[in-house]
Amino acid sequence: MKPADRITRLPQQFFAGLVNLAVELKAQGRPVINLGQGNPDQPTPEPIVAALKRAADNPRYQRYIPFTGLPELKQAVARWYARRHGVTLDWKREVAILIGSKIGLQEISLAVLNPGDMALVPDPGYPDYWSGIRLAGGQMIPWPLSPDSWLPDVDFLTDQVRLAFLNYPNNPTGQLAPASFLDRVIARAEATHTVIAHDLAYGDIVYDGQQAVSLLARPGGKNVGIEFTTVSKSYNMAGFRLGFAAGHPDLIAYLETLQDHLNCSQYGAIQEAAITALDSPPESVAALRDLYQRRRDRFLTALSAAHWNQTPSQGSIFQWLALPAGTSSVAFAEQLAMHTAVIVAPGRGFGERGEGYIRVSLTENEDTLAHGCTQGTSKEDIL
Repeated sequence: MKPADRITRLPQQFFAGLVNLAVELKAQGRPVINLGQGNPDQPTPEPIVAALKRAADNPRYQRYIPFTGLPELKQAVARWYARRHGVTLDWKREVAILIGSKIGLQEISLAVLNPGDMALVPDPGYPDYWSGIRLAGGQMIPWPLSPDSWLPDVDFLTDQVRLAFLNYPNNPTGQLAPASFLDRVIARAEATHTVIAHDLAYGDIVYDGQQAVSLLARPGGKNVGIEFTTVSKSYNMAGFRLGFAAGHPDLIAYLETLQDHLNCSQYGAIQEAAITALDSPPESVAALRDLYQRRRDRFLTALSAAHWNQTPSQGSIFQWLALPAGTSSVAFAEQLAMHTAVIVAPGRGFGERGEGYIRVSLTENEDTLAHGCTQGTSKEDIL
């Protein structure tokens, strides 16, 4: 059986390899510390689970619901944006419900790119952006992030670029973007008619009293783009597969047209649980943010004790680590796994500019992170 060309164009699924490696090491009976994936380890808050259980008994959700999602959830998204970012949304026209934000980040390429159209992706950046571009037959152009700030040059936005992805707080680098940077992006996008897709998956996980900036909160942001968010990270709901997009009404309409053909919306009980999450008091999210910050600090303290000082992550659930000069990130990660059963993500998997770095997930408890650091910082033995 021969696949369609679009299948052969797809990049290798980077995170699947990390999962397989962890499974192999566990099958060998080794005590694996998996710091390679951003898979939240905390339980979903009880009120959210209770809402899911109640809704599962509702006959309304045992039948098809609107393919565009529950109106009540769209209204909850609009309320959340107003509280969290001071953004006013028309929930009927400017919000789309997604079966996880990952799907939306791929659907936006299918919605706006024709074969050969150029799309910018952050380098280093989240590799799932690549998949949608390849499926659409677009031309993927790396958008280099400068290591001094992990921000790209806005001059890369030209009349030839149809779509550009941004992601702040950034995965994998953990850095934030100031409002002034987004303002420059918006101005340039307006001049070049470029669609901006901003991935705000980690917008609630920000450290040291800083704040993430929504593209839609900046003047003109809604005119040039769309923003993707998820309940996975803020509410420990990764397995629920529920996200949403907000922004320009035409882009929202394109996504919903695609979804009319590709799926029948997420299970209504899960959408009810997401309403409870979005309307929940901010204290639970603040507690989760503090938990990740404590983990980050404990991990960096252990690194410092091993004479391996690093720049602290400003946000996300990751810590980005610079390797010794000339070190292959893939070779380092492979040797680390083989010698110590500690799994990390090699920076090369996020693009050419990720070479020389590794990404560590903070989704383990403080003691495990510190132990993993102790296991993994004997660099001379590993290299």
